[in-house]
Amino acid sequence: MSATATQETAPAADAAGAGPYRPGKMKLLYHHAISNAPYLVLAAAAAAVALRASRLARTRADDLAAARELLASNLPLAVALLAAAVVLATAYLMRRPRPVYLLDFACYKPGPEHVVTRETFMAQSAAAGAFTGDSLAFQRKILERSGLGQGTYFPAAVLNSPPNPCMAEARREAEQVMFGAIDAVLAKTGVRARDIGVVVVNCSLFNPTPSLSAMIVNHYKLRGNVATYNLGGMGCSAGLISIDLAKQLLQVHRNSYALVVSMENITLNWYWGNNRSMLVSNCLFRMGGAAILLSNRGGDRRRAKYQLLHTVRTHSGAADRAYRCVFQEEDDAAGVGVALSKDLMAVAGEALRTNITTLGPLVLPMSEQILFLASLVARRVFGLAGVRPYIPDFKMAFDHFCIHAGGRAVLDTIEKNLGLGAWHMEPSRMTLYRWGNTSSSSLWYELAYAEAKGRVRRGQTAWQIAFGSGFKCNSAVWRALRTVEPGADERNPWAGEIHNFPVEVPKVEAVATATADAASS
Repeated sequence: MSATATQETAPAADAAGAGPYRPGKMKLLYHHAISNAPYLVLAAAAAAVALRASRLARTRADDLAAARELLASNLPLAVALLAAAVVLATAYLMRRPRPVYLLDFACYKPGPEHVVTRETFMAQSAAAGAFTGDSLAFQRKILERSGLGQGTYFPAAVLNSPPNPCMAEARREAEQVMFGAIDAVLAKTGVRARDIGVVVVNCSLFNPTPSLSAMIVNHYKLRGNVATYNLGGMGCSAGLISIDLAKQLLQVHRNSYALVVSMENITLNWYWGNNRSMLVSNCLFRMGGAAILLSNRGGDRRRAKYQLLHTVRTHSGAADRAYRCVFQEEDDAAGVGVALSKDLMAVAGEALRTNITTLGPLVLPMSEQILFLASLVARRVFGLAGVRPYIPDFKMAFDHFCIHAGGRAVLDTIEKNLGLGAWHMEPSRMTLYRWGNTSSSSLWYELAYAEAKGRVRRGQTAWQIAFGSGFKCNSAVWRALRTVEPGADERNPWAGEIHNFPVEVPKVEAVATATADAASS
């Protein structure tokens, strides 16, 4: 394998993008000045009020004595005022959004029998007899530049010789992924299956009857009043849609646990044709899934890993170009596949800008919002065309970035647009290399990577952002409620191998030919 392992770099290398973000001295000084300005103003105001109060102490004492006499002589008025205060306080507490806690999550790790190397991929594709020579060459080219490593996973139906994709095999894959992840998260949290009140499952391309959520209810014998939801056709961003839906449901269902399962199914969605725009998915998508357990119980805060702060969903499907950039359809030979448009990167960039425009005011420090507003006013109000648009520094708002590992091109685009460094992109790039594109569950493999590296500290924030067909861009922001020690979770999918990462992934990594394979053996 040409990719080589590298060790965690020292803080001195941070400037090169190999460590946590540290802003420049002037920017840090500006940030602290703006952030602390309200406190300085309040301190000055408090001093002025204290001085004024000292001068009016005698008058105020007389006023208080008069007020006490008034309330003593008007007991019904005092009781009414107290009752009104209690009612208002109760109404506020009842209408306040309930906090949502993430107790823990688990990612499915297939067994070694599911491993697919680049050479295995090409051998299976050639043996299938469904692809022309040009299509095989195209897949080889995509695979060599994909950023995927030699340890990703395929379901048995695709690896069999000959492949046998069918409903039974697709169900078997779904059961392996879902039940494997759910078993792990229940074991990690100690929550009993019958205590779960909400189940949300998302899988874009495999939606059998009964549904995947019904499969979970049946397997774990969940209680009869469990609220179940099954999201289909919503693409790689559906995992965060599921989180947002669970959050809304937990505002209604008191003292409940919500189980979210995010996955994709490869078995029945392997493309067996020669349309190049549909062949890309074959090269990138791999087997995987994640289960997340949420709670709105106040007592769970002390044992939860994270608290959900924000979810932001944006949809650009009103534009035809965005709507059709990821589109499932038949090719000229009536073969069904998912076509990826050449406009995909441009559409993703536009969707990202829309999403962060909504998210920015919720998370960015005032220092960044002032700079953004100043550049906007200069260009829009004063017509200063020479002023470049200011891109807010989201590294001032977030400690960890979990960007959907949809492909190398997607990650390159986001890295450039957000001005991120190699350290921030490391969880996403290593997830793409180790697991491939596992669709909506990739965000959780990335957060698991940060945990396995011992990077998640109490009070830090993590930003998950994903893109999906439609076209959608969705975000979730989490705050760590406790420090996650490296090596503490033996069920972390990176356990036992995290010391091998990060690796340096070449821009092009050749697929060994059959001749080379024979020689090496």
